[in-house]
Amino acid sequence: MTPSPPNAASPDLSPPPATPPGAGRRARHGRLRVYLGAAPGTGKTFAMLQAAGESLRQGLDLRVASVEAAGRADLEARLAALPGGRDRAAELDLDALLARPPALLLIDRLAHANPPGSRHAYRWQDVQELLAAGIDVHTTLDVLHLESLKNRVEALTGQPVAETVPDWVLDEAYEVVLVDRPPAELPGQGYDLATLAALRALALQVAAGRADGELQRRYRPAGREAPAVLGRLLVAVDGDEQAEHLVRHASRVARRRQLPWSLVHVDGGRLRSAESRRLLQAAQQLAERLGGEVVGLLGDEVADTLLRHARERRASVLLVGSRRPGWFGRGVAERLLRRARGLEINVLAGEEAVSAPASAPRERSAGLSDYALALLATLLASVAAWGISRVLALPNISLVFLVAVLLVAVRSGFGPALVCALLSFFAYDLLFISPAFSLTVKSQADVLTLMFFLFMAALTGNLATCQRRQMQALRETQVETSALLELTRKLSAATDRRAVLAAAVQQFSAWRELDVCLLGPDGAGGLRIEAGVSAGFGEHEQAAADWVWQHELPAGLGTDTLPDGRWWWWPLSGEEGPLALLGIAPQDRQPLPAIRRRLLVALGQPLAQALARAQLAQQLEAARLRGETEQLRSALLASVSHDLRTPLTVMHGAIDSLLTLDGQIGAADRRELLESTRDEAERLDRYIQNLLDMTRLGHGALKLERDWVAPVDIVATSLQRLRPVLAPFALETRIPEELPLLHVHAALIEQALVNVLENAARFSPPGGRLRVAVESDDAELCLSVSDQGPGIPPAEREKIFDMFYTAARGDRGGPGTGLGLAICQGILGAHGGRITVGDGLDGQGATLILHLPLQPQPLGEAECDDESTGGSR
Repeated sequence: MTPSPPNAASPDLSPPPATPPGAGRRARHGRLRVYLGAAPGTGKTFAMLQAAGESLRQGLDLRVASVEAAGRADLEARLAALPGGRDRAAELDLDALLARPPALLLIDRLAHANPPGSRHAYRWQDVQELLAAGIDVHTTLDVLHLESLKNRVEALTGQPVAETVPDWVLDEAYEVVLVDRPPAELPGQGYDLATLAALRALALQVAAGRADGELQRRYRPAGREAPAVLGRLLVAVDGDEQAEHLVRHASRVARRRQLPWSLVHVDGGRLRSAESRRLLQAAQQLAERLGGEVVGLLGDEVADTLLRHARERRASVLLVGSRRPGWFGRGVAERLLRRARGLEINVLAGEEAVSAPASAPRERSAGLSDYALALLATLLASVAAWGISRVLALPNISLVFLVAVLLVAVRSGFGPALVCALLSFFAYDLLFISPAFSLTVKSQADVLTLMFFLFMAALTGNLATCQRRQMQALRETQVETSALLELTRKLSAATDRRAVLAAAVQQFSAWRELDVCLLGPDGAGGLRIEAGVSAGFGEHEQAAADWVWQHELPAGLGTDTLPDGRWWWWPLSGEEGPLALLGIAPQDRQPLPAIRRRLLVALGQPLAQALARAQLAQQLEAARLRGETEQLRSALLASVSHDLRTPLTVMHGAIDSLLTLDGQIGAADRRELLESTRDEAERLDRYIQNLLDMTRLGHGALKLERDWVAPVDIVATSLQRLRPVLAPFALETRIPEELPLLHVHAALIEQALVNVLENAARFSPPGGRLRVAVESDDAELCLSVSDQGPGIPPAEREKIFDMFYTAARGDRGGPGTGLGLAICQGILGAHGGRITVGDGLDGQGATLILHLPLQPQPLGEAECDDESTGGSR
């Protein structure tokens, strides 16, 4: 057996998602063929090379990446005939293989441990990266290296298995080829025939389970009824030496029966040693590596809690152990068998061949200060009991000591509570049991009293300690649940990517012992910090982040992939690939505990969903803007083709008439043609000016050059500019004699009023009335234009300020670009004003009102007005 690499971190062997998040954007995923054998020497490598030679003759692009001939001439000959077979390397060079990828790679010994400093700790992780790059891989594996069979193989061979492969790697292989030879034909590998026969049976069993799964996959695409996956397997474990054995057995049973499975641990609140917690955590991590679910439950009665959870999960099989009495031993198994209805209960007997782990020193559940508290509580209880001994009867005095034991148990734990109970026992005997100040007890009744007191004190302390443990467990569960709920609440209020990332950083910042950052694409093929810690990253951190972004698997601190940095990276992926990277750096530079890592992964799921939702909203908004842009473009083209072409047609006709009939046209007709040409040219100039103004408003390039101006001057100039347009109408003006000055860009306000007047003239009947009015109060000045046209329905009074509304909808039938009122709204908005719509004259038409805010009037103007008034008198 090859020893494991020294100082290697505990490998992260959890399987990737069944459907990789980025699968939709990749061309294809490589296929894995595994040549499976019972032990070394079955001919796996020879069979792999033989098949590769046939593929090479068919023209397949293949290469030998790492195959060991072990001095065998037949293997040497076949390797020499394959590309890369002569200069094959013992270790894989991933970068070189990915730089020039062939269609097929031959890699021997899937369970091989890479040397320290490699990108991955094990070769099967290298193979996963090659498969993700779209390269097919053929490899070899001995059944004794499967993770779920580790304990059975060690029991059979008596040797430790240092290199293992998670079972999900074999489950996800495209093809598994069993290479079988009778044990008598195998070369000597340090195993006797009985051991080789047992290993062969394991290999055949694995192949049979694989065949069952393949049968189901073949049935489903054909639409035929396939064996259904019914129920779930639950395996109940505790923190003892049998836990990992139960987990591996559950994995094998679940795989044979094609059942999903879960590890269940019931916390009854009892105190645990450090060794017990270590064994429990190791079993939970093993279950995760083997593809199982880890569930933690709280409950006083283990059997009832397990049965209740089995009903909730619709489990069909419950597996428990029998070696350990009390928890999941005989008593629990009997209660399960007696109370279960319709549930298969399997009791796994302990195997003596499975050696118990080396005993570790028990962790001190309490410090010296807690035991000092027990001593102090006993002294105070003794003083209090002595003080009230003249009032209370002797049996009631023991309640004082019981209160002390209870308080110590709640505050410190079972150890200090037991010490307090013993000290109280002796104090009660010395101070209150005759003869006083002596441990001698004369009366048998007093002996029973002392024994009963000691029993009640120990029982009270134990119950209080259990309640304290359960309360602590509930607090931890509440913290996790609260974190999930709080993050979900914050993310539900986030509307864009920036808000989502800000909410995530705010949530994670509560853990002050961790540094948090979130990375996203920078648009140039790299990554940039979008939220969180903004400190620069070293070479190791940058390489790990790039690798995680590319492969959508965790890497960094505490993993087997690029673990030299201080950051742990987790991909936040959507259906089309990674959306962001979550980076966590413990300030003590120690790997994250498994519990904290699982909580971060749980929090990462709603965070990834929120990022995907924000990305979808951004895409929908972009699609909406593209649709509106296309609509505006169509409206603009329609406007150009109709409204701008009309004056050009009139001008072209007038000029042609002047050129063709120069001598035949009278002076009056000539003047009329020239005036019409001038009018259409001015009209065309206004259209173009509107387009330019709207463009400047849209890009924020319109600059205001404010000055003090009289409203009457703006009205007079606007009416003068539109004199030919307004000539057919009965124009009425209502302008007070005294009006405040406006601090505005006069040309822009004039243009806005011109647009409103032209709009009123366009929709008014010939000979209709038009009215221009000016009003003011302390806050604003209003310029209103009323007409007798068809009016504007209330439902459309907001839409008329949209660009190209008239041209795009043709709602009122008048000619125009549909830009005039949109420009008015933009101009008034730039001045802090607004434009509103009201009813027209005599219940007909519409009134457009321009609201402009008033500024404090200049003192110079007021003084000039006073002087001129005084001089006239």
